Amino acid sequence: MDYSQFLLMKEELSLIAVIVILFIADLFMSPDAHKNDGKPMLNTMLPVVLLIIHTLITIIPGPAADAFGGMYHNRPIQSIVKSILSVGTLIVFLMAHEWMRRTDTAIKQGEFYVLTLSTLLGMYFMISAGHFLMFFIGLETASIPMAALVAFDKYRHHSAEAGAKYILTALFSSGLLLYGLSLIYGSVGTLYFADIPARLDGNPLQIMAFVFFFSGMGFKISLVPFHLWTADVYEGAPSTVTAYLSVISKGAAAFVLMTILYKVFAPMVAQWQEVLYWIIIASITLANLFALRQENLKRLMAFSSISQAGYIMLGVISGTSLGMTSLVYYVLIYLFANLAVFTVITIVALRANKFTLEDYNGLYTTNPKLAFLMTLALFSLAGIPPFAGFFSKFFIFAAAFQSGFHLLVFIALINTILSLYYYLKIVKAMYINKSDEPITAFRSDNYTRASLVICTLGIVALSIASVVYQSIDKFSFGM
Repeated sequence: MDYSQFLLMKEELSLIAVIVILFIADLFMSPDAHKNDGKPMLNTMLPVVLLIIHTLITIIPGPAADAFGGMYHNRPIQSIVKSILSVGTLIVFLMAHEWMRRTDTAIKQGEFYVLTLSTLLGMYFMISAGHFLMFFIGLETASIPMAALVAFDKYRHHSAEAGAKYILTALFSSGLLLYGLSLIYGSVGTLYFADIPARLDGNPLQIMAFVFFFSGMGFKISLVPFHLWTADVYEGAPSTVTAYLSVISKGAAAFVLMTILYKVFAPMVAQWQEVLYWIIIASITLANLFALRQENLKRLMAFSSISQAGYIMLGVISGTSLGMTSLVYYVLIYLFANLAVFTVITIVALRANKFTLEDYNGLYTTNPKLAFLMTLALFSLAGIPPFAGFFSKFFIFAAAFQSGFHLLVFIALINTILSLYYYLKIVKAMYINKSDEPITAFRSDNYTRASLVICTLGIVALSIASVVYQSIDKFSFGM
């Protein structure tokens, strides 16, 4: 065996090094340490610095590389997606600082960082998989620690219940997906992505295999009708974990699904485009209708994320390099906008224990900066120009329209107008609605401010920096 192949996995090796360092460092931050009177030493700076170094090392895409007989592929576009996920995880670590300061979570800070980075490592393996076995190992490596993260606050806010719902539905979805993979292997005799397309002819067994595979992936991305777990899990999980689940996990799964459809199921394009067509309509429409009646902000953002997943799938259904570019660009902008919203939700929940839309009445009078930054993020999510979200929606609509899905794009545009109502409802609560007991004024910690600054800069800069879109487009591939 040529062990030099491991050197081609620079993103994975770098992240494993970060995990090992944090695992060892946790021994010295534990509550039974002799220093600091036996109290846990909060050290958010260490994982933040390590993740920054990791991102800087891996941010420049290397040349295309294959390893382990084709089980591992690394293309420049895959490196770009990994870097986007790393930046998102960095923002999550910054916004988690205030939560980590709490007495019951300070003793578990090491577990939080290691579990989060373990899920990220699994996503890396999924993204670079060239074989369904490698893909499934990455999927489970990402999913199992996520269940522990969802149940992290097991004595608060139904976190344990959310963790149980997540792990049970994850098990069922993984079972469906694995059954689909077994049918693929039974019909074509291989699990290598490069070898499967030549043996696909669209027979009933292969169509059934695709349906099972897509059902499993639909759960990971929260597409209708595989979305029923989303609102309960998002509400019960800690806000920081909800933010990670809504952006990082969803973005990775969407890119992997697109890659597999482009590479593996290209001969069955007519079949999977038909399935995606109706799934997109159902996801966008039903999620927006349910979001209209939500009063809990985390549940509202859960249905918002389901509708956003539908928009992301518009890039997949196009089947072109423009669709891939638009999807990656959409995920990048969605990352900054959604994490900005969840940063505000997290800090308000920790400082004021407020979660409902009514609780945000008059927020601008007491915390004008938070209200303003949240408004920018909501405008971007809604696709209001000139914010970055407008351009991400424009490009992803253009990709689907160019591929002939004119009616689908029209329905998506109608739903975009519908989504304005519930996003602006939050803005109305913060700026117009009066409250006898508004959320009291408070100062955010430096880490929370840093996360908000990064998100805001991302929303503003990506609306004017066309070089980002052009750089992604240079490395994209279609069917």
